[in-house]
Amino acid sequence: MQIKEIQENKKEYLKLLLIGDEQESMIDTYIDGTMYVLFDDDARAVCIVKQKYPTVLEIKNLAVYPEYQNRGYGSFMLNHIFKIYKDKMNTILVGTGENENTLSFYIKNGFVYSHRVENYFVENYDHPIIENGRQLKDLIYLKLSFGQF
Repeated sequence: MQIKEIQENKKEYLKLLLIGDEQESMIDTYIDGTMYVLFDDDARAVCIVKQKYPTVLEIKNLAVYPEYQNRGYGSFMLNHIFKIYKDKMNTILVGTGENENTLSFYIKNGFVYSHRVENYFVENYDHPIIENGRQLKDLIYLKLSFGQF
């Protein structure tokens, strides 16, 4: 298993990015961030992070191909991000929909509830976002403070 920082041709991983954010125009707003791709023979997971404030990093997209989910790739990617940024940032934020599986994943990896942006998905996407049979409305922010370790 290997994680590489991707600096060019980031759209080559669009199919994988669309798993984490299904609207390409939204991906275009953060694709200039730092991108990491996890390879295990082939690409399995992707993560894009951006500095939000001087000591706050935001995970903008973390996605694993469905056939490779629940095999530890997402947690491995998070741990890679933690190692890189723990001495550079105080906090990592991640915003996600009200999907219990996704929220549980981040909580299992040390994140705690931070705040909510009401109607984010309704107001910022050109179509309803449905996950697990439920329309996403609010963006839920979780945070991890490196002081927790």
